[in-house]
Amino acid sequence: MAEAALPEHSACDAALTRAFQFLGKRWNGVLLGTLAAGPMTFSQLRRSLDGISDSVLSARLGELGSAGLVQRTVDEGPPISVSYALTRQGKALTPVLRELTAWAAVHLSPEACSRADGGRRPA
Repeated sequence: MAEAALPEHSACDAALTRAFQFLGKRWNGVLLGTLAAGPMTFSQLRRSLDGISDSVLSARLGELGSAGLVQRTVDEGPPISVSYALTRQGKALTPVLRELTAWAAVHLSPEACSRADGGRRPA
């Protein structure tokens, strides 16, 4: 399969910088990857993401929603329930996240990550 042509160098740098600024923000990429499995409630997400606080989870879901990547749905019930799911834009990131996961599994040791963040646990 032929590789897609990359944009001009400066345009690629700017787009890649934006992508990593957003996806590299603590928990954003992991949240998107978690939601790739399907819609989840807030409590399901909290249980799936070891170490995330309720306030950070709420803030990140709001950011991902504002960016058009995650949709919040309220089911009036009873009981009332709220779920979060990837939008079409969010689903478009799934192949990229899978590739990053596969790359990290092969090329990025847990020790390298520990050294890179000074041994801190995610906030």
